[in-house]
Amino acid sequence: MCSIIARCLVAFLGASLQNRALIDQPTPVGSGRVRWKRRKFGMAHATINGARLWYDVQGEGEPLLLHHGYTASRIHWEPAAALLREGYQVILMECRGTGDSEHTVDGYSLEQYAADVISMADHLGLSRFSFAGHSMGGGIGYVLALEYPQRVERLILMASVPSDGYPLPTQEVREFLIDRRRRGDRASYMAEYVATRFRPDVETDAWFNSRIDQILAVSEGHYVQGAESFAQLRVGDRLADLDTPTLVLAGAVDSLLAANLADFNRLPNATLQVFSRAGHELAVHEPEGVAAAIDGFMRHGVVTADSLAERRPARDNGANE
Repeated sequence: MCSIIARCLVAFLGASLQNRALIDQPTPVGSGRVRWKRRKFGMAHATINGARLWYDVQGEGEPLLLHHGYTASRIHWEPAAALLREGYQVILMECRGTGDSEHTVDGYSLEQYAADVISMADHLGLSRFSFAGHSMGGGIGYVLALEYPQRVERLILMASVPSDGYPLPTQEVREFLIDRRRRGDRASYMAEYVATRFRPDVETDAWFNSRIDQILAVSEGHYVQGAESFAQLRVGDRLADLDTPTLVLAGAVDSLLAANLADFNRLPNATLQVFSRAGHELAVHEPEGVAAAIDGFMRHGVVTADSLAERRPARDNGANE
């Protein structure tokens, strides 16, 4: 029983250059369009709210910040980021306790992660930005859009933590997972990954080993307290007030699909794309599709049946076709 629940949880969870000035001043150019002036930062670390956090700025254009999931890192986003940086200023960052960011004593909560994103944007000189969050990063996105709406231009929720949290396993299973990570039991992780492999084109043994590296590298504070934080997320009753343009990306083979669809139906200004051959790690399974969906959303905004109906010219008789 422990193994089954652990496998389900792992499937969900397993979603320095010198700084230079960044100008965040959009300049109008013809027909109301905006040209964004940027000077590159490159890869660096910055001290954000007492933590030394890793970030990377790639490309030029409208700012788009990509945030990873719970036991993940920027590696999940890199293939899609390589495509998106052709048209946008792509910002990758790793939250405290993950990747190349500092393992702090505390601060492992969605609220602190969101505050760190805002402070990172301040560090980069960004008054507004679009935010894309995967898994736990989607939970950060909910907090950002609800608590800092003046800063978030658009919101992209990719295989997101549900708006009302994700139930933690029993204490017995949690202790098993924590102990397994402490012991660095790679064989156990690999056995679970191989057993649930359905995209051998991208879910290679090398990728699985990389995922295990990421899980083992996060701080224990993040591993324990971060999970408790997104399990306790309760913003479902506020979704009706979240009017930030939102793109919901979901995987048909993800156990969170039903919850993601339910949240989409409660968002007043959202559009949806479901990838039929993707699980929880959408940007790994379908990087080109994810990049194309984000690009289309950034260019055209929310497109729904209702928004298309509003474009129709008025008819004298008001009849529907």
